[in-house]
Amino acid sequence: MDNLFEQTLLSISEMIKINSEQTQPEKGMPFGRGAAECLEKFLSLASSFGFQTVNYDNYAGEVIFGEGEDFGVLAHLDVVPAGNGWTREPFGGEIDYNEKRVYGRGAMDDKGPAVILLYCLKSLKDEGFKPKKRIRLIVGCNEESGWQCIDYFKAHSTMPETGFSPDADFPVIYAEKGILQINFTFPRPVGFKEIKGGERGNMVCDLCEVTADENTGKLNGLTRAYPDREISYANGKLTVKGKSAHGSTPEAGINAILPALDYIGCEREINLLFKDGFKLSHLEDETGRLTFSPNVISSDSHGVHVTCDIRFPATYSRADVLGAIEKTGVKYEITHYQAPLYNDKDCPLIKTLSDTYCEVTGKKMKPIAIGGGTYARALKCGVAFGPEEEGEENVIHQPDEYITFEKIEKCLKIYKLALTRLTK
Repeated sequence: MDNLFEQTLLSISEMIKINSEQTQPEKGMPFGRGAAECLEKFLSLASSFGFQTVNYDNYAGEVIFGEGEDFGVLAHLDVVPAGNGWTREPFGGEIDYNEKRVYGRGAMDDKGPAVILLYCLKSLKDEGFKPKKRIRLIVGCNEESGWQCIDYFKAHSTMPETGFSPDADFPVIYAEKGILQINFTFPRPVGFKEIKGGERGNMVCDLCEVTADENTGKLNGLTRAYPDREISYANGKLTVKGKSAHGSTPEAGINAILPALDYIGCEREINLLFKDGFKLSHLEDETGRLTFSPNVISSDSHGVHVTCDIRFPATYSRADVLGAIEKTGVKYEITHYQAPLYNDKDCPLIKTLSDTYCEVTGKKMKPIAIGGGTYARALKCGVAFGPEEEGEENVIHQPDEYITFEKIEKCLKIYKLALTRLTK
């Protein structure tokens, strides 16, 4: 096995073994111990290669190679919660040499690509490559839950104007939809004690539980109406199991909240949240149609609270979305917002990256738009670049997330060549 590949493979496995889900802050660890440990391990590895590194108080880190005008590569080391349905250890970093895969949360999103980029820099350095630009590999620690890492980095350093983020799809992303996460509050209906489901606003809810009296007739009706969910009742609690997916592609998941709302008779809520009651589905442009995904639900004495992930087309605005919502009179609070990203498809950065991907793979593809949100938005001229490809199984935010040996080898070639061309 090629030495560079083998080292990269082992390092990805080691990074996965650190659970970097955001947890409660500790002293000097704003996103919890796991995220801080993961960042330290990454920067220590980079230092062992002879690179200059900077730790921005465990919010973010940076690896620096070369001198001159800045060129940024932005990745992240935090991960979404493991969730349910795994057949492998989520933080085991298992290397399956038979299947030629590395399993674990973060394998594709985004620890794997971050490590691959680091080894690309190492390879270029070892070969004596002298970039005419200063390559800054910036890694954040809470991309999945708020971007405070980027805010802190910008406050304590200078963000490069140009670069890419290895956190989406090939051949290259020229546009990203706008993102709104909104917490809706609905009046509390009678007939239940508690409802709870979902892990994060950007993950389709795969498990929802309702504490309520048993209603056999209603339960039987639910199992018939929702055959794609696993629905059961035991010990005073209704449990609905669905399938997780990334918030940008809710159609790839099976939402567990819908049958739970049905069980407690929330017809208006179902209409608004699952049947386009806000009348937003007509918003569409070349970047795609608006998506709306209710992903987290809870209840208290004040009502039922539902956090929804909304990805709106890049040529529309936040006001277009909020205007439609306000017409319904529903109480809401914005918990997260990212403006859309839109680049000229013919700009030199996009052309270079697209040409590089097509040359290495032999494919002929054009730049695309996505519903996901990446660190590319933090750059004046930024795009997302890999690692996912058309036709592959979508494993991001899914149980048994993995990266293949083939993917690692391919990305080492693509990213190394891209960095060479963009900084020579």
